Amino acid sequence: MTDTPTYIGTAGWSMPSRYAERFPAEGSHLERYARRLNAAEINTSFYRPHRRATYEHWAASVPADFRFAVKLPRTMTHEQRLKDCGDLLDRFIGEATGLGPQLGVLLVQLPPSLPFEAEAVEGFFAELRRRIDAPAACEPRHASWFGPEAEELLAALQIARVAADPARATGAGAPGGWGGLVYYRLHGSPKIYYSDYDEAVLAGMRRRLQKHRAAGVPAWCIFDNTAAFAALGNALAVTGL
Repeated sequence: MTDTPTYIGTAGWSMPSRYAERFPAEGSHLERYARRLNAAEINTSFYRPHRRATYEHWAASVPADFRFAVKLPRTMTHEQRLKDCGDLLDRFIGEATGLGPQLGVLLVQLPPSLPFEAEAVEGFFAELRRRIDAPAACEPRHASWFGPEAEELLAALQIARVAADPARATGAGAPGGWGGLVYYRLHGSPKIYYSDYDEAVLAGMRRRLQKHRAAGVPAWCIFDNTAAFAALGNALAVTGL
């Protein structure tokens, strides 16, 4: 299925000077970034709310086929720990839907201390689904999330499980949960957030993305190794640009 989308980008859209010449000279950083890559992950939403008008401005700055992933606020994932989040979901969704059709994925990253509890997980994602039908991906980091019970529940809820590098638990490096979406997050390895990926790793990622595309499964590949400015170069390499 050649029309199956594959989205490649970085956490944020900063543009280190060493890559600037590979982008158009005119426009804001986001406008320039979006002319070479087709996706970006908004992580600042994890730390603080953004006005709906801010999301609308970002959406107006990118081409029609560009997509954003938006990370849910830590108030839900780390403070409330997925419980009693109705009002928080209302606020967040009211803001993030300012992206309109450029809203591609909702990203739920969980703290390493949060174990899998079926009742809380089902309740939270049911609340999310009642409010919005956008694709969603979850990045759990406690080992209890990588057993068959969690896998089956995420699949039933149509929530993809992120494939993360480095993997914090056995199975965390492979996609899981719902099979209708694949989401890779590459945080940098061996030094998380810093390490550059070598060509062998990037070539392997290109092959995996090609397989998902051939199978008709939308796939995302987001580089989060931004601390030493490696992410943008890695993303460009995977796209072949």
